[in-house]
Amino acid sequence: MLRRLDLRSAPLPRTARLRGLLPRAEQDVDAVLHQVRPIVEDVRERGAEAALELAERFDRVRPSAVRVPAQTLQGALSALDPGVREALQTSIARARAVHGDQRRTDLVTQVAPGGTVTERFVPVRRVGLYAPGGLAVYPSSVVMNVVPAQAAGVESIVLASPPQAEHGGLPHPTVLAAAAMLGVEEVWAVGGAQAVALLAHGGTDTDGAELEPVDMVTGPGNIYVTAAKRLLRGLIGIDAEAGTTEIAVLADDTADPVHVAVDLISQAEHDPAAASVLVTDSVELADAVDRELATRVAATKHTERIREALGGPQSGTVLVDDIDAGLTVVDAYAAEHLEIQTRDAREVGFRVRNAGAIFIGPYAPVSLGDYCAGSNHVLPTGGCARHSAGLSVQTFLRGVHVVEYTEEALREVADQVVTLAGAEDLPAHGEAVTARFAR
Repeated sequence: MLRRLDLRSAPLPRTARLRGLLPRAEQDVDAVLHQVRPIVEDVRERGAEAALELAERFDRVRPSAVRVPAQTLQGALSALDPGVREALQTSIARARAVHGDQRRTDLVTQVAPGGTVTERFVPVRRVGLYAPGGLAVYPSSVVMNVVPAQAAGVESIVLASPPQAEHGGLPHPTVLAAAAMLGVEEVWAVGGAQAVALLAHGGTDTDGAELEPVDMVTGPGNIYVTAAKRLLRGLIGIDAEAGTTEIAVLADDTADPVHVAVDLISQAEHDPAAASVLVTDSVELADAVDRELATRVAATKHTERIREALGGPQSGTVLVDDIDAGLTVVDAYAAEHLEIQTRDAREVGFRVRNAGAIFIGPYAPVSLGDYCAGSNHVLPTGGCARHSAGLSVQTFLRGVHVVEYTEEALREVADQVVTLAGAEDLPAHGEAVTARFAR
């Protein structure tokens, strides 16, 4: 089922050209900016009223208010299936364990007697966290956004999620229940580009209550959410411009083709544009995976969606001469999710430079990371793992330098400050130092 790219028996192209050869989901955010800009402007000008009208247009329902009542959150939690509740509790506990260890303490450096620089790690005050709707329900995205924000010490959190016509204009009840489990008291029934715009600009709800704007928006969404983030970046901070999900599997002849096939299918299940890529030095494994896909795709629930994703130009098998060449390929690809199913998988995995998250060995599938590994599943896509990291406590922290110098410590370095100010033709900079010693 997977088209093949054969890179054997010749030197691999240089990185830039190699990246251009590999299967990749295309997401042209610029192409939808003209559609999203009027939405953002409308919400900026008319606030909640515009957001509610847009919900009626795009989500086929107009909520009675933006903010979800507290009793509705608790009601969703009370009605939650016990098995789902237990699974979410496990997900939350493991995510809190991992993200709790990411907390940073202030660093004090004495650069001279009497001169120190302290780096304080200060959380963003108020953040908007987005949990998408669309083809699936994502309480797991609530966990992955809320837990690191709470661990960072963010004092004010609002969760936005699209209203659902089948749930009376409220976000999906499982999303509401997850928010309640995490202690999130402010949830907005708004989705899409209008959600990002309302989070950025704020407004007034239908009952006259203030909808306070946020300092930062995080969380995955569709191309329209991404376009809104791009337009509003600067007014607000953002985590990333997320694209369609992707998985790459680096495997050799020791890999189980069943494991590889079901993992490729698991990510293709998200979206027809999802990318599933196998990189291997074994033609026999590639053939066996194709046979498994042919059987399993036909038998799974979302057959058409998965078949379209696996058959699209964003998915495929890349044949390489050996695992060293495979490592070069996966580093060039820089997958959101990368599985290592090879001999000495841990050693191979720790040689990878570029990936959003790395899953090592036959018993660490990506779906474990989606829910209960403790790792975060909000990860860089589209090759951005070459320069960006996934959502973490650090996403919500700002390093602020605090400079403290005594008179003697400043005097010691005054001549150097004056010299450098002169070299840059900024004499007033130097005078700001020398004036302190002129009397």
